[in-house]
Amino acid sequence: SLMVDVTGQTRKEKVILPTCLQGKKPNTIPNKKIEDPASGKVSTSSLATRQDLTKFHLIPPRVIFGVLKEGCTYATTVIMKNVGVNFSRFRVKQPPPYTGLRVMYTPGPVAAGLQAELEIEIFAMLIGGKDTRGLEEVSHNIEIVTETETLLLPVKANILC
Repeated sequence: SLMVDVTGQTRKEKVILPTCLQGKKPNTIPNKKIEDPASGKVSTSSLATRQDLTKFHLIPPRVIFGVLKEGCTYATTVIMKNVGVNFSRFRVKQPPPYTGLRVMYTPGPVAAGLQAELEIEIFAMLIGGKDTRGLEEVSHNIEIVTETETLLLPVKANILC
């Protein structure tokens, strides 16, 4: 129950649910749906009238690396879960090289209820330019294009020189 905590005591503050459980999808851009005969369209009459048959959720919805040492490589995994009723495809637009970011994944369809892993790798390097007093912030939105929308995965890191 949300009314009591793990010790059985009544909660004093309200529980804040994550956005993925609230039904909100931050950082998404809807795509124009193009009829694709190979996309695995559902022809069941009860589901055919539904608009949003393919959906992906990112777990976690953002990546924050924290403070990184210059010249080192760091990686983390993000899960793309297909919460729709169809299998769906996606592709990742690789970030520009100057960010030091790279996304590694296995392309192909993801069945309904299953997930794909994205490995986000960052090579901590300073871009240069202005005086940053030993700490430079890297911030970039990785674009993940699905059949119905474009998901934006914010990635942030601070590089210590």
